[in-house]
Amino acid sequence: MDNRLCGELLSVTHPRCDMTARRRGEPMRFRPCAAWLFAAALTTPVFAGTLAQDIDAHIAQPRFEHARWGIEVIELGSGRVVYAHDAGKLFTPASTNKLYTAALALHVLGPAFRFPTRVFGAAPDHGGTITGDAVLYGMGDPTLGTATLTADWSDQMAVQMTSLGIRRIRGDLVADDTFFSTPPYGSGWEADDLQAAYGAPPSALTVNDNVVQVTVAPGASEGLPADLTLAPSDGIAQLANQLVTTTAGTRANVNLVRPAGARKLYAFGQVPAGSSRSSYRLAVDDPARIAGSQLLGALQRHGIRVDGIVRVAHWPQDSGALRHNTTMLAEVQSPPVIDILRDALKRSQNLYMQNLLLMAGVRTQATEPAPADRPGFINTEDWGIIGLRKLLDAADVPADEYQYNEGSGLARADLTTPHAMNRLLALLAAQPNAGQIMDTLPVAGIDGTLKSRMKGTAAEGNVRAKTGTLSQVRSLAGYVTTAHGQRLAFTIFLNHYDSPEGAPAATADIDAIAVRLANEGRP
Repeated sequence: MDNRLCGELLSVTHPRCDMTARRRGEPMRFRPCAAWLFAAALTTPVFAGTLAQDIDAHIAQPRFEHARWGIEVIELGSGRVVYAHDAGKLFTPASTNKLYTAALALHVLGPAFRFPTRVFGAAPDHGGTITGDAVLYGMGDPTLGTATLTADWSDQMAVQMTSLGIRRIRGDLVADDTFFSTPPYGSGWEADDLQAAYGAPPSALTVNDNVVQVTVAPGASEGLPADLTLAPSDGIAQLANQLVTTTAGTRANVNLVRPAGARKLYAFGQVPAGSSRSSYRLAVDDPARIAGSQLLGALQRHGIRVDGIVRVAHWPQDSGALRHNTTMLAEVQSPPVIDILRDALKRSQNLYMQNLLLMAGVRTQATEPAPADRPGFINTEDWGIIGLRKLLDAADVPADEYQYNEGSGLARADLTTPHAMNRLLALLAAQPNAGQIMDTLPVAGIDGTLKSRMKGTAAEGNVRAKTGTLSQVRSLAGYVTTAHGQRLAFTIFLNHYDSPEGAPAATADIDAIAVRLANEGRP
């Protein structure tokens, strides 16, 4: 997501409050004053000079004195630079980093690739009994349980198994996520990120976006514990509810904390009597365990008895023996990669992009020799990065103009120059399926993370671009057609900036430049 939760502690005083803005100093407001009328009045033509003069004047405003702007605009086809400011300097890209991952996934996996999820076990005997464990083997599908195709994935698998005559499993149900040989987080993700829904753990066995919804409601009367429910009910392994119901009209103070690496969620603070329910989305602690429990429930609903328990196999455990001499008993497949990318880029979904990087890593490891300077074990994430470097080398993207560490842009160690990002955009625009690729990006004023931005301007329905947001970082990279039909690729980075009191939001400052590009050539 284009969002960051600051701190391991999620402190909520109102169900609609944005703690990112309140705690990180990222005002989600637009309170213009005369000094910043330029950026505020996006529907009013306030630019009077040439394109370069107008952009230069905008980014030279005193409030940006300590900030860093990186901008490059190029003409597609010719590659001619239309405008540049520090285009060769490295910047934190935030979620525009996802464009690198998208290019890698399309190149290595292809737009039609689908992730399988499978069940393995011994063939049933004549009585329909499997002797030994059944293994639910995740192979990286980030959309399991959320995509329309797999919304009922566990029932689909149970039906397939009953069609084989299976009535009993004389063993355990093992939920196996060892397909990816890498930790359950991206390199450089901070402990602050790992509790939040946007920091949900990447896993080869992902289910329902690896998110649990926590709903808080007051108890029946003052002094009683508040009600706390989870969906799914086993989304967090252990729960310590210390929330208390207080006098009606007092201020709510809900705190939800799951320390990094822990399985227990602590809930403490107060909820006023008679107040409305409030809901929060958090990362689950063990996606494989939840997926295994869901499949167990489906098997039981369809008349298949499991004698044992649900247990999990996590990397670095070697689970190969679990599938030795077994057969595939059931399979469901994800939507194609191009559809996953559309969903992931439109709403800036971190988990999906990290899983795409990891799957590209699996494919790269299977097809490419190990680098001579990397002896020994290389994890799946690093294999994906090796694949990306090969792609970018072939596209003449300078290796010293990007530092790519993970697939989502959540890591502050990710860096890129506007020039390198534009080379990537030009590469994507030159592909035979460029139309499909363009369709994956948010459209200004229409959908995705740009749905509410640049409405009523020449950019609405025109700018197609990936957004990026971290604390003190805003970015936008994509495509626009000018008023006289010139097709441009652009990258705009704004780093080390918090909007001063009374100033427009940083996104409005970036949008103003995109709108100016869309208006280029207009009388």
